[in-house]
Amino acid sequence: MPDALSDRADFAALQAGHASALERIVARWEQPLFAFAWRYLRNAADAREVALDAFVRLHQQRARLRADTNLSAWLFTTVTNLCHNRHRWWRRHPTVSLDAPGDDAATPYDPPSGAVTPDTALVDRETLAAVDDAIARLPHDWRVTLLLHHFERLSYGEIATITGCSPRGVETRLYRARQALRAALAELAPAKK
Repeated sequence: MPDALSDRADFAALQAGHASALERIVARWEQPLFAFAWRYLRNAADAREVALDAFVRLHQQRARLRADTNLSAWLFTTVTNLCHNRHRWWRRHPTVSLDAPGDDAATPYDPPSGAVTPDTALVDRETLAAVDDAIARLPHDWRVTLLLHHFERLSYGEIATITGCSPRGVETRLYRARQALRAALAELAPAKK
């Protein structure tokens, strides 16, 4: 994760009107925000659009934000809200993909060549797809908390700031998300036998 001192300095420069400060912020935060959005949305184009929209909003609201704004929390909160809005829009406007089923070109997981047999690779891919699907079915608050903790490696305090709940609430959400994942994956295990 980028460091808070650089964020504070660049955010102050951005508020003072230096365009290069936004470029430095984007360079530092584009990949972590894209990765989070991709895990949430599971669509590279939409994830990239959401991450870039967060930077546009930062630029638009720079004068309204307090000078001591926690930039990482603000960016992740914005991306979380944008992802949630996009996901709700998808539920209201379902579409059918014209891509071939099982086309995983945008999936970051690709087993090393020669390391596994094709049947093992297929089982691994199916398992990852099942985990992805189980995560996608979690309620928004649980999914965001799980993704921020396990993939972005944020502390309970940082997640609490982003999600607007207490660190104890983060712990509870993580527990419930893990329980829901265990239950969803336990249902899958007998079906594979």
